[in-house]
Amino acid sequence: MFMKNIMKLYTDGFKNMPRWGRTVWIIIGIKLLIFFVVMKILFFPNILNKIPTDRQKADYVLEHICDENN
Repeated sequence: MFMKNIMKLYTDGFKNMPRWGRTVWIIIGIKLLIFFVVMKILFFPNILNKIPTDRQKADYVLEHICDENN
């Protein structure tokens, strides 16, 4: 019930917003989506997918977490 009321509040507010306001929010949403997708791809690659076994993945993580040089 509580979540339904919150959703109704936002949908009614979005419907009653002027056209330029909806356009601005859509642009903001698209920019945030692109920004986070680019950040994920460039700065957070999934290195562990390249390692075949769970044991090797565990060794890799342990080696890099316990590295005293960094």
